[in-house]
Amino acid sequence: MTARKGKSAAKPPAKPPAKPAAKPAAPPADRATDRAAERPAPAELTAPVEDYLKAIYGIEQGGGAAATTDIAAKLAIAAPSVSGMVRRLADQGLVSYERYRGVRLTDSGRRAALRTIRRHRVIESYLAQALGYPWDRVHAEAERLEHAVSDELVDRMASAVGEPSTDPHGHPIPTRDGIIDETRHRKLSDVSRGQRSRVTRVSDEDSELLRYLARIGIRPGVVVQLTDRAPFDGPLTLHVGKGSCQVGPALASRVLVELLPD
Repeated sequence: MTARKGKSAAKPPAKPPAKPAAKPAAPPADRATDRAAERPAPAELTAPVEDYLKAIYGIEQGGGAAATTDIAAKLAIAAPSVSGMVRRLADQGLVSYERYRGVRLTDSGRRAALRTIRRHRVIESYLAQALGYPWDRVHAEAERLEHAVSDELVDRMASAVGEPSTDPHGHPIPTRDGIIDETRHRKLSDVSRGQRSRVTRVSDEDSELLRYLARIGIRPGVVVQLTDRAPFDGPLTLHVGKGSCQVGPALASRVLVELLPD
């Protein structure tokens, strides 16, 4: 008779799987980095595309759609080149274009334009305030740098100089969320005789003009009074600070002001 086989020994209960080790807490980031991380990453655009969008935005702010001839003049390029680029921008959904009616930014195009404008004006402010650049040199430097810096670096620059709301020439800086002050201001050339006004912004593209304005004391925030206006497009006489000076209508048209009460 065959002997019975003994019962096999019971298997020990399986151990529960070990919990994964907790990851070490990340070091706290500064506010500028946090805000940059919160924003969705925008689509990468080429430098020429950003230049076009910025130019179209500036022309639109003057009133109405941007004609291709205006864009060509703004960017100092041939008009046929503009027509081809406008078609490509329209294909990317950045502009709308109707023949004989001009070019307008779409919502996407406007956001991209303001992003470039923010980079440009923050860089100008940083160069002037943190590095001591004169105001007649920051525009050209910012033109070279605006396509290369990241949004995080721009946020850090803005934070380092106290989150300025305007650049050294008085132009408004868009917020991180693409909000910008688009208040229209009067040209100094349109001010009435005897009227006091405060300079709000000046044209920033001509370094020689900026140096001249600095010599005669005209900067954003300065109060001026138009005391005389010569006939036939003659010079305007201005009281600035403790002195007076004369400027031509063409120069005065490149200085924007807000009127002050009498």
